[in-house]
Amino acid sequence: MKSNNKNISVPLAERFRPRNFNEYVGQEHLTSQGKLFRRSVEEGTLGSCIFWGPPGCGKTSLAHVIASVADKPFVSFSAVLQGVKEVRQIVDEAEQSVRAGGNNIILFIDEIHRFNKAQQDALLPHVEKGTITLIGATTENPSFEVIGALLSRCQVYVLQPLTDEDVAEIVRRSLSDKERGLGSFDVELPEDAFNFIVNISNGDVRTALNALELACLGVKAGENGKRQISISIIKEAVSSRKIAYDKGGEEHYNLISALHKSMRGSDPQAALYWLGRMIEGGADPLYIARRLIRFASEDVGLSDPNALVQAVAVKDAVHFLGYPECNTALAQCVLYLSTAPKSNSIYMAVKSVERAVKDTRNEPVPLNIRNAPTKLMEDLGYGEGYEYDHDSDYGFSGQEFLPNTIRNKTFYRPGKFGFEKDIKKRMDFWSALKHKIHNIDKKNS
Repeated sequence: MKSNNKNISVPLAERFRPRNFNEYVGQEHLTSQGKLFRRSVEEGTLGSCIFWGPPGCGKTSLAHVIASVADKPFVSFSAVLQGVKEVRQIVDEAEQSVRAGGNNIILFIDEIHRFNKAQQDALLPHVEKGTITLIGATTENPSFEVIGALLSRCQVYVLQPLTDEDVAEIVRRSLSDKERGLGSFDVELPEDAFNFIVNISNGDVRTALNALELACLGVKAGENGKRQISISIIKEAVSSRKIAYDKGGEEHYNLISALHKSMRGSDPQAALYWLGRMIEGGADPLYIARRLIRFASEDVGLSDPNALVQAVAVKDAVHFLGYPECNTALAQCVLYLSTAPKSNSIYMAVKSVERAVKDTRNEPVPLNIRNAPTKLMEDLGYGEGYEYDHDSDYGFSGQEFLPNTIRNKTFYRPGKFGFEKDIKKRMDFWSALKHKIHNIDKKNS
């Protein structure tokens, strides 16, 4: 049985794009009836804008809908394949159209973050004059990837990943549409296969439609004229779930933040999950190990001194093994850190010292704890009055080491858990002993 679809050479994800707001699925915060964004499109007042959202959430489709509703010339442009030369040609044509009394054009630039600063600068005067209405699409945070001058002239709209319900609705429509979808193939898709497609898409409708089309074209019609697509066929069409991860982009920092905060919150299950997301996404294992070392001193510290030992050991293991063997070493360290007692006392002590160093004068080192390697320095009083602690009871002399102006400053306050309980006992003991020694010295003087 041959398909009646004349556009079968065009991929399903492309030919099934929505033509108006009624066909558009998702992004209800922008496209629902009465929303400001939709009204501005329908009233022809929408200015230049940037669509920021994950792959397959409908950025390009929304730009096509805008062009259709606005009834303006629409030029689609890829920042990956084209450059300033092509932009100038498009702008020249737009200026001729405006001078002739026509509308300006809608210039859609996909992956606008791929343009460098000079290329983005070239768009500025034309956006300002209104020669073009720019619609840029990006998966990257525009705060970092779009120059400030261009960003200030565009409204940024954040598009969310499609929900499973959104993806399911689009898949259903594509199966029934005989003009642009797969309706003419008479596809039978069992519930488990349908649910698998929706799940495997991970909010990316392009992934779902590509998998569905590949499975459909790879199956012959049965005697009843129907194409039976089982879940095993769908799994063949999609080799693995698409992992939403960008090694250098915002998602990279979102995931490491999730891992760090899960470990800090002593949630080993969540920490393992976020670690798994980073590993499957191809994150540099040495980067992960580096962050674990930082966590060991910042969030565990002396509440469990072995945490830093474990973290440094995993760095060596990762360097020695590499992927995929190092995944268990990373997991072992993540579990150790997640379940260790937590203390940020070292981190707070370092911050306190930094403030003191910045906010106080550079006091000279007290003479009694200076070294005196020469006769002149000895004559100047270097080292005079220093007490060798090992000659004192308990190996503790109780002498002062800080400059007088900050003598009573406390930088480190041990936490209440783990090994720091023992540290606190020691510090309390030395503090009491120091107080006793000073009282005796006062009496003797």
